Amino acid sequence: MAIQDHVHAPIETPPRAPSPTHRFGTLAVHAGSPHDPVTGAVIESISLSTTFAQSAVGQPIGYEYTRSANPNRANFERCIAALERAKYALAFSSGSATTATILQSLAAGSHVISVSDVYGGTHRYFTQVASAHGVRVTFTPSIEVDIEELITADTKLIWIETPSNPTLSLVDIRAVADIAHRSGVLVVVDNTFLSPYIQNPLEHGADIVVHSVTKYINGHSDVLMGVAAFNSDALMERLKFLQNAIGAVPSPFDCWLAHRGVKTLHLRAREASKNGQMVAQALLDSPHVLAVNYPGLQNHKQRKIALKQHRDGLGGGMLSFRVKGGKEAAERFCQATHIFTLAESLGGVESLVEVPASMTHMGIPREQREAAGVFDDLVRISCGVEDGVDLVADVRQALEKVVVGPKIRNGVAYGHA
Repeated sequence: MAIQDHVHAPIETPPRAPSPTHRFGTLAVHAGSPHDPVTGAVIESISLSTTFAQSAVGQPIGYEYTRSANPNRANFERCIAALERAKYALAFSSGSATTATILQSLAAGSHVISVSDVYGGTHRYFTQVASAHGVRVTFTPSIEVDIEELITADTKLIWIETPSNPTLSLVDIRAVADIAHRSGVLVVVDNTFLSPYIQNPLEHGADIVVHSVTKYINGHSDVLMGVAAFNSDALMERLKFLQNAIGAVPSPFDCWLAHRGVKTLHLRAREASKNGQMVAQALLDSPHVLAVNYPGLQNHKQRKIALKQHRDGLGGGMLSFRVKGGKEAAERFCQATHIFTLAESLGGVESLVEVPASMTHMGIPREQREAAGVFDDLVRISCGVEDGVDLVADVRQALEKVVVGPKIRNGVAYGHA
């Protein structure tokens, strides 16, 4: 059923949270970080207690039970809400748990539209778990073009990653949200690749913004966590209930660590973006590379969207490229780097490299992967905060080793050198 035929009532984008008095860096350091009123401690203590005393029956002094709420979690949620310019934020035990909780909020029989090029774990949940409670997901590689035809009477949610993982495609959030809201459909944006520093999806009309906190927000590869931020009172009531009822909540220590990490997010995101730009340009200039996906490059097919949605047009620290020599060359490249570590995940202070088709996105059928641009020769890079000159040199030497090296050896082997 096309959009014009169904009976959804339009919805309004929830009012934005009040504009913050301070800028991002000041909020990152101070939001959700009150000084301890008893000791004067500048850094909050870790509250490990699972239960809290009550002044009378049914009258908690401040907190009741740590699954329902915890001081460290509350402070972290206040910080993320401030950074995403949201009224509310809720933290979960992982990015996947955040996705699951949002999908669990939908009634059986609901329909979701998602971009094709999503994180492999999100694709796995959509295709293998959501269907178990009657939620159907349709994937599209061109959501801005297809959305009007894909929305049906059962459509409740549109799921966007921008930039997408791992091909760094962008989506015009405002364009999608305007169409979705006319049909009473909510828009969720996974903002993990850019972090709240570079992009604030709620400012462009999204209803919910989600992050794998594990990545840029924490930034140190030592916390597993997720978060959702939004402005709607009704969403707060629904998702807060599920957060408590399902219980997929982070530990106080993880909340403390993530809150500590986010205080330097603006510094890390700027440095990672600078490094990403340098590495992407070096790859673009290399004769050993077939294509480079990086929204900071002028030749990126959706550069205009980056200029509209990203702070100062920054490209972020994530990029991907196709290397000459196919799957074998891509795998050898990941083993030939000295600074980049061959590992999954992203957004930490250290630089990482991986082959999505064989690692993070291996669970997606090959034909679906390739339709989304995830070929066997695609390498994904997460630039950390090392010296950018060293990262560029590492990429160049690895390319020479895996693309030029075999040609030289073959030439010698066959007497052509």
